[in-house]
Amino acid sequence: MADTLYDIVVIGGGINGAGIAADASGRGLRVLLAEAGDLGGATSSASSKLIHGGLRYLEHYKFRLVREALAEREVLLAAAPHIVRPLRFVLPHVEGMRSPAMLRAGLFLYDHLSSRKTLGGSRSVDLRADAAGQPLAADLRRGFTYWDCWVDDARLVVLNAIAARDKGAQILTRTPVTGLSVEDGVWRVTVGDGDAATHLHGRAVVNASGPWVGRLAELAAGGAGPSPVPVRLVKGAHIVVPRIAAGADAYIFQSSDRRVVFALPFEDAFTLIGTTDTPFAGDPREVSVTADDQTYLLAVANRFLRQPLKVSDIVWQFAGVRPLDDDGQEDVSAVSRDYRLQLDTSRGPPIVHVIGGKITTYRRLAEAALVLLSDHIPMGPTWTSQAALPGGDIGNRMYSDWFAELARQFPEFENRELSRLARRYGTRTSSLLQDAEITADLGRDLGGGVRLREVQYLAREEFAKRADDVMWRRTKAALHVRPGEREAMAINIQRAIDAV
Repeated sequence: MADTLYDIVVIGGGINGAGIAADASGRGLRVLLAEAGDLGGATSSASSKLIHGGLRYLEHYKFRLVREALAEREVLLAAAPHIVRPLRFVLPHVEGMRSPAMLRAGLFLYDHLSSRKTLGGSRSVDLRADAAGQPLAADLRRGFTYWDCWVDDARLVVLNAIAARDKGAQILTRTPVTGLSVEDGVWRVTVGDGDAATHLHGRAVVNASGPWVGRLAELAAGGAGPSPVPVRLVKGAHIVVPRIAAGADAYIFQSSDRRVVFALPFEDAFTLIGTTDTPFAGDPREVSVTADDQTYLLAVANRFLRQPLKVSDIVWQFAGVRPLDDDGQEDVSAVSRDYRLQLDTSRGPPIVHVIGGKITTYRRLAEAALVLLSDHIPMGPTWTSQAALPGGDIGNRMYSDWFAELARQFPEFENRELSRLARRYGTRTSSLLQDAEITADLGRDLGGGVRLREVQYLAREEFAKRADDVMWRRTKAALHVRPGEREAMAINIQRAIDAV
């Protein structure tokens, strides 16, 4: 590794870094990705789990961003149908907030800014007659429905890292970048600390370190003066409660501060509620959900729900830090969620700093980053818009048809368990199952339905090194065990990982 000259060294294993590594590797470049923690271990696993255009961004006239994101919904549905799926949203109307005319106009634009092949359009709904109105307060009579997509965000990151590795990239997790300098016209990158430090070289560097992008930019500039990349850090908090409705609909609630809060079906038995938008100035790895965050989210949700939620209903919570482009807006909700790429060649070899972005548009961001580098490094053509992500290669079939075929291949396997695995691994489920005929063939349950063979597969094939990588990112299995049982679950999973 140390003796190899890489074409691109990507710093950061979130969705942007993994997406850039996959795209670059597929263009024939020698790529190394270095991530200080786990893949998707920070911002990219703390999202609202949506592939969406961003309906509320229309109010801020972000038409290009919304159009690009809407188009990407169809691309990602085709690329990863096992982890991306359509989701109907219910938008109740509340007197004194956005008018029905305004909502209709916004939804009309949302329907027509980009072509739709798979997803349905918006419509008005009588909440007194439609089943979607059952969990809502009795005074909510009128609303609208529209379609977006749900995604397993952490798995989307991992799939891109697998795609990069399959095309020749070197993926290093738990490997922080501690030094950046220029040596003989190329970047000298130091990874690791102390005696474990290793030096490698790259013709170009991509700084996709998310909330740490400003710090890495300062390191690359030699550490003198303020960071050349201004970034505004904004915290987003989420809470998880038992499922508030029997159906599979999602809800979008309007707050009196003109923000919106989502209530999303999550992990079969739960509802995910979020997110907040608050300035953040601490260490991104120490971000957490505060009592104020809980109060805000519950207050917004309870304005709309028939059965009020309490703090004691919260079964899990998480927060992440979004690194937004500092455009000078006072209201953090109005700060653009668009991405900005900053190319710097002041020290000779190029470095691209990635600021902002949405999980929905990561693929387009990757293409744009490589356009900036194409004048410095010869590379092949774009390719990701028509390519399936690992496990997503089901052809032109509907997901349900593909799964029915998988079930016929494993007729004695418990259908619910097979469905759970298929939603995680898609066409690679067969590689995990191998000769297993029934669930018990996968070994003992280590907690939350995760069995020994699955943990071994995640360690061997999906870069899992620690119990949390499995419990909260590769799967959400820890959510399905009591809090008091999670320590024993972690011990069992770590032992399984260490044995691989």
